Amino acid sequence: MDLLIENVGHSYGAVEVLRDVSLDISDGEIVCLVGPSGCGKSTLLRFLGGLEVPARGRVSLVGEPPADSLNPLTYVFQHFALLPWRTVAGNVRLVLEDHRLGRAATEAIVADVLARTRLSEFREALPKQLSGGMKQRVAIARALAVRPAVMLLDEPLSALDSQTRELLLDDLVGLWTRQPFTAVYVTHNLAEAVRLGHRIVVLSRRPGAVRAVVKIDTPLGERALGDAELDARQKELWELMREEAAAADRELIGG
Repeated sequence: MDLLIENVGHSYGAVEVLRDVSLDISDGEIVCLVGPSGCGKSTLLRFLGGLEVPARGRVSLVGEPPADSLNPLTYVFQHFALLPWRTVAGNVRLVLEDHRLGRAATEAIVADVLARTRLSEFREALPKQLSGGMKQRVAIARALAVRPAVMLLDEPLSALDSQTRELLLDDLVGLWTRQPFTAVYVTHNLAEAVRLGHRIVVLSRRPGAVRAVVKIDTPLGERALGDAELDARQKELWELMREEAAAADRELIGG
């Protein structure tokens, strides 16, 4: 299932946040959105998920979702949004409860996504017993449970330490390698972007517009720290963003 963004623009009052953004995201592709603070990355993601409607342009899904998809789109947020009184399995089960699947089918899906995210042995644990990385893994498992056509990830690893981020990046790559999915991934971290994205879309400072699209040729499952192409692409991204990031920072602090 493809995601098509056509001439999207938006303003909040007198502040124009996005201008004439057009992108096409192909089935099975991970596209990362990067850009200076305040450039409209998360706003664009909300439009993709239908949480808001852009003032100009349109967003559309093209093609049919997988036959077993329960939700065409699903989110993974920076904050885990787990219910503290529910176990790991209970938090995953939550998104299935309105689909009338029956107990056996529901439990089969829960068992499958817990296995895929390496959480099976923690199924009866409560969120307070889990590390930040484990909590985010539960959030990813919950998103996978509805078998989405497109996953929308809004800085899902930004609250985690660097070692945990690397482990979860490995997890996401492993999940995609075993069963490719389509995703739009918002991040400020350029190392994350080159590790995970098939393409990286660089937005300009506000109003956000597509400044460049950088493609990573190394297959997703073959990328590693210290890879020469990844280092080169990360430097390229920073050169594209350096001056605008500084200007955006001055704007945000009133300079």
